[in-house]
Amino acid sequence: MTGPLAFDLEARTAELSRGGYTVIEDFLSPQALAETRDRIDALSGQHRGRNAFEGFSTERIYTLVARGAVFEAMVEDARLLALLDRFLLPGYLLTASQSIRILPGEAAQALHIDDGFYRLPRPRPAVSLTLIAAIDAFTEDNGATDILPGSHLWDEARAAAALAAGGGPGLLPAVLPAGGAIVLQGSLIHRGGANRSGAPRLAVTHQYCQPWARPQENFFLAIPKAQAAAFSPRLQALLGYEIWPPFMGHVTAHHPRRALESGWTPPIARP
Repeated sequence: MTGPLAFDLEARTAELSRGGYTVIEDFLSPQALAETRDRIDALSGQHRGRNAFEGFSTERIYTLVARGAVFEAMVEDARLLALLDRFLLPGYLLTASQSIRILPGEAAQALHIDDGFYRLPRPRPAVSLTLIAAIDAFTEDNGATDILPGSHLWDEARAAAALAAGGGPGLLPAVLPAGGAIVLQGSLIHRGGANRSGAPRLAVTHQYCQPWARPQENFFLAIPKAQAAAFSPRLQALLGYEIWPPFMGHVTAHHPRRALESGWTPPIARP
């Protein structure tokens, strides 16, 4: 990552509040971009989508945060966390972490919102935010994320009408350079675009949610405790090894980070 230099937090916050998204064109440094691509290439070829939403011609790698130091650093990017601090309560969590490689010929994904499973009335304060980092440049032809600016502010009826209509003329492709990223409000209507080009389009996405919301990925089961124990304290907290006051997330009345200690087991009485 390039770090928070020349990053206008106030302007980005205003963009996210007003339009529901903001673009960070220099999110990944050339070195981080190359490391990300190399690591994903080494892991690829294992999972094609099982339905139209995942994408039958799309490769996904889940629990990406546990698959290399470059992904750990990406999840903790200082600029990104500063933005999240403006919209989510202290103690917010990582809810999803994956790569998405849209192959040539893939159809456009169904329009959707990332926080829809929380089933709260619209419009609503932010429950989640999504980062989408372009590992390949996003173009109008290769599957750039399509967005409906301002749709995070719409009520239920207007959002439902837009989803039913396929977005309409306001749907815009988020064109990005390789290494750039877009940050979305979880209630912004968007989709992965169709790949009409002759080459794959690779992206990485990390999603974050309020500390009281259930994450999409169960990182406690997906990431071995010995590996999680080696993560930074900030990343451990993002994965849920932290208390949200006064006591949410405890393990048998103990701090959840105790569970990462070698040999520690919860004091459960057995008959």
